[in-house]
Amino acid sequence: MKFNTVVIGAGYAGLVLAERLATQKNQKVLVIEQRQHIGGNTYDRFTDEGILIHEYGPHIFHTRSKVIWDYLSQFTEWHHYEHRVKAMIDGQEVPLPFNLNTMDQVFPKGLAQRLQTKLVDLLGYNVKVPILKLREQEDEDLKFLADYVYEKVFLHYTLKQWGIGPEELDPTVTGRVPVYISRDDRYFQDRYQGLPLRGYTAMFQKMINHPNISVLLNTNYRDVMTIEAGKIELFGQPFTGDVIYTGKIDELFDYKYGELPYRSLRFEYDTYDQEYVQSVGQLNTPNGYDFTRKTEFKHLTGQKHPKTVVAREYPEAYVRGENTPYYPIIADENKEKLKQYRKLAEQLECVHLVGRLAEYRYYDMDGVVAAALKLAKKLIQE
Repeated sequence: MKFNTVVIGAGYAGLVLAERLATQKNQKVLVIEQRQHIGGNTYDRFTDEGILIHEYGPHIFHTRSKVIWDYLSQFTEWHHYEHRVKAMIDGQEVPLPFNLNTMDQVFPKGLAQRLQTKLVDLLGYNVKVPILKLREQEDEDLKFLADYVYEKVFLHYTLKQWGIGPEELDPTVTGRVPVYISRDDRYFQDRYQGLPLRGYTAMFQKMINHPNISVLLNTNYRDVMTIEAGKIELFGQPFTGDVIYTGKIDELFDYKYGELPYRSLRFEYDTYDQEYVQSVGQLNTPNGYDFTRKTEFKHLTGQKHPKTVVAREYPEAYVRGENTPYYPIIADENKEKLKQYRKLAEQLECVHLVGRLAEYRYYDMDGVVAAALKLAKKLIQE
C-alpha cells in the first residue's frame, strides 16, 4: 500500500491526526508504534479480575473547549466524573487543591476565619493563587499560611515528583499547584469532565477503525524509516509524504546536543477483596513514604465490581531504555538545548512535531488534542 502520511507514535496526538487525515483528506496513513498497544500513556486495560485500570497512571479528561469535547464524543460515550483529591496532612485527609474547606480542617476556627477573610479581601474569591506567588505576600498571617502549605503540601511532594526543588521548575509547572480561594473541592473546574465510558483504549480503537489507517505495533520507526534533512525513506524506498512525529525530540536527532531530562513513574498495584478502600479516587502523600499518591480506579471509571484495585505511584529518574518518559523537566538549564533541537526540526521539510515529547511541553490531554487538531487543519488545507 502506498501511504500519504506516516505517523510515529500512537498516543493522543498521533491517533487524532491519523483519524483526521484519513477521514477528512482521504489519505492512506501508516501509524508506527514501538509499544505493543495504542493509546500511549493513556492506555487502559482490564485486570485478570476484570477491573479497568490505567496502566500509566490516572487520566481524567477535562476541557473548557466544546470543540474538543464534541470531537472526542464521536468516538465514545462518557462517564461524567468530577475529580476529587485528598492529601494526608498531619494525620488527616483534607481536600486538594488547598482551599477554604481545607483551612477549616487543619487550623483552629478563629485562625481559619482570619486567614479566609484576608485571602478574600486581598486576592478575591474563586481565585487560584500559585503557592510561590502567595509566599510573596507581606501580611504575616498570609506568610504563615503560605509557609504552611509550602511545607505540608508542596515542597516534599515536588521533590519526590520532580527530583528538584520548586524554585528550579518553570512557573508553568509550579503554577499547577495553587491555593484555591473557594469552597469548591473539585480538582478541576472545567466545563467538560469525564472518562470514556468503555475506556480510553476502546475510544482510540474506534477512532482509527478506518480502512485508510494501518497500524504497526512493536516497531521502532527507525527499523522501517530513515529521517534526515533532504532524505526520508520508508521500507527502503523514497517517501515524499508528511511525517507526524510524536516521540522525543532529542531522540529524533540522535541526542546530538545531549539528552533532555524527563521524569518517569513506577506503579505498584494492590487488589482488595472489597468494593472500595479510599474515600476518593486519588489520595496524595506529600510527606512520608516514597510514593506520591494512591489511585483507586473504580472511583474514576464508575465501574461496579465487588473487588477494587489501588495503584501506588513512585516517581523516578528517566533512564533511556529502562523506563518510560512521562514528564519533561521544564527548567531554565534545559531551554537552550531545546532551542537547538527545535532549530534542527525546522530543517526537516514535511516532518511535523506534535505532542508532549516532541514539543517538550507539559500538555494536558485536551491541549494535545487541540495541538493535533490545529496541525490537522493546516495539513488538510494544503
